[in-house]
Amino acid sequence: MNRKPKIVILGAGYGGMMTASKLQKANAHHDAEITLVNKHNYHYQTTWLHEPAAGTLHHDRTRMRIDSVIDTNKIHFIKDSVTEIKGEEKKVLLASGELEYDYLVIGLGSEPETFGIPGVEKNAFSIRSVNSVRLIREHIEYMFASYNNEEEKNEGYLAFIVAGAGFTGIEFVGELSERIPELCEEYDIDREKVKIYSVEAAPTALPGFDEELVNYAVNLLESRGVEFKISTPIKEVTENGVVLEDGEEINASTVVWTTGVRGNSVLEKSGFETMRGRVKVEKDLRVPGYDNVFIIGDCAIIINEEINRPYPPTAQIAMQQADTCAKNLRALLAGKEQLAAFKPDIKGTVASLGGKEAVGLVGSKKLYGTSASAMKKVIDNRYLFMLGGMPLLLKKGKFNIF
Repeated sequence: MNRKPKIVILGAGYGGMMTASKLQKANAHHDAEITLVNKHNYHYQTTWLHEPAAGTLHHDRTRMRIDSVIDTNKIHFIKDSVTEIKGEEKKVLLASGELEYDYLVIGLGSEPETFGIPGVEKNAFSIRSVNSVRLIREHIEYMFASYNNEEEKNEGYLAFIVAGAGFTGIEFVGELSERIPELCEEYDIDREKVKIYSVEAAPTALPGFDEELVNYAVNLLESRGVEFKISTPIKEVTENGVVLEDGEEINASTVVWTTGVRGNSVLEKSGFETMRGRVKVEKDLRVPGYDNVFIIGDCAIIINEEINRPYPPTAQIAMQQADTCAKNLRALLAGKEQLAAFKPDIKGTVASLGGKEAVGLVGSKKLYGTSASAMKKVIDNRYLFMLGGMPLLLKKGKFNIF
């Protein structure tokens, strides 16, 4: 009796979970042994993490147990960390063992990009996981709780620096600026004493986004007390705040680093040819030189040929890659040689600004305020429905649309 081919999926982020879900729905487990590996027993929505980081949403709302979405009778789940991939040997080394594969899907996600700036890893927080955002929220609350309990006031306790004014940075600033008045009332602190800084090295906030939408976002956040420092690179992050390139120092006990991401370091360690931890994949999402290895999500580089630049590593693209990847795996299982090329279909982009405010571009239509916020929630709910159908949507969805 011939053994079934082994498909191993590394990572249960947007790409990995959707690939597993689509293979399950297509009954691919009849034709292959499918294994999903993830370091946690839950999947979490990275695009929601700015909310629990600021304390405007409980962190459990962002995550769901993998076995509540994936049928582990059809897809084997292993809770473990990936340490290395042996491409030539068709093996994956885990912290507590190893796996053999015939086909491999790498969706290991990203790591914060520090750009080599001193002090980032030691002195800054990052929005990257459920545990990391829980720490940020608790730290912020501790700063407020500590301020009035010391005779000699440390104004740095009430200063919050968000490094990077891209999507994650702006969305976190939006949530934090909404939360601050509540914290001030709870801890009996004058709102004027709290400082929020958004520091960005590029010449604009939300680089690459529509100028009118950027202006709306900046004006709204400034009205909530956010101070923007644009075209202002950070030279160093210290235990007392940041040192800017021009020599200015900002005293702050909280620095949240959101300046971008790089691919997972496991790929570099495994000998793949990478650029900032990411691999430029073929049109069918396979790794050059490896016809049995697919890379999706944050670790994959897909070139937008219209502008000759990589597409940004977004959840939207990871989900679409999962669809192509699952189709191509099924084609390989059926003995087909011709695989589908991945073609991104960017339906729109929406950035939340806290509360019922957001900005977005859907097709050619610009959205502002409550209409953009409603669209953001529709997008979030759509993903839940695609992944787990109505049961998951009813359990985790955002229904306060307006």
